[in-house]
Amino acid sequence: MTTLSRRLLPSTSALAAFDAVARYGSFSEAAEELSLTQGAISRQINGLEELLGVVLFERTSRRVALSEAGQKYLQAVGPALAAIRAASLQLMSQTKATTLNLALLPTFGTRWLIPRIPRFVAKHPDITLNFSTRIGQFDFAREQLDAAIHIGQPDWPNADCTYLMGETVAPVCSPGFLNAHPIQVPEDLLRLPLFTMASRPGAWDYWFKSIGVSGPVPHGMRFEQFSNVSQACIAGLGVALMPLFLIGAELESGQLVVAYPHSVKSPSNYYFVTPRDRAHLPAVQAFLSWLLDEIRDQQDPHAIELMAIS
Repeated sequence: MTTLSRRLLPSTSALAAFDAVARYGSFSEAAEELSLTQGAISRQINGLEELLGVVLFERTSRRVALSEAGQKYLQAVGPALAAIRAASLQLMSQTKATTLNLALLPTFGTRWLIPRIPRFVAKHPDITLNFSTRIGQFDFAREQLDAAIHIGQPDWPNADCTYLMGETVAPVCSPGFLNAHPIQVPEDLLRLPLFTMASRPGAWDYWFKSIGVSGPVPHGMRFEQFSNVSQACIAGLGVALMPLFLIGAELESGQLVVAYPHSVKSPSNYYFVTPRDRAHLPAVQAFLSWLLDEIRDQQDPHAIELMAIS
């Protein structure tokens, strides 16, 4: 191999170190991810810079940042590294086709999916399920996940999105809060603490618009997970728009009540998302088929919703 060819093909170890330092802005964190010492990472970066004849990182006493040349290099080699990871993962999965790595929304997983999983295990005892909690979009290849259950819109880049179900939301609070703050008309809610979910930033605007109320919506506490917002409601801190099928237990026990009897179908839906290069895998196909059957066979998904707002 000529000297020029050698310079055009840096080692994968050096490229992996470069990618990790670029993502973390830290030699120590890159070393932790790659199970190397900080000195080893530094040597890989120094060697790559010497090979390319450019400075890839600007180093200070507090941080490491990509130089202009480093930014251009990352833009060029980043997609190639992602493609290598995806190809490696795909080949590995062919020998481990009985494993499915699935990302779940925390509350949907706990309240709806996990109680049904024994039926999947009974039907597919050869498939091992590994669950991870994720909110929002992520890089499937980097996270080494095969599929995700996602709330939102079918707009995940380079992935197939299969519609699962919608959800109906209504404003809920604790009985004590409602007694202390009677709500006669929808406008009464505008004077109360209204909680928002990070995954549904425009939910209150959509709800008020659906009932013909205009005007600025007050900003209250913001939560990442439904388990936290439901506890805040139970504690009497305010009102939240909640998917009724996920809080059936709290409504039945009386911990939560519907604050105003107007529900609306959320503009967000649940989707099964899988990267296109993994959608054909037998474990992915088996789980999706079972999931769609579960949704079709479940009892009327709107029963709890009708009971709650009646």
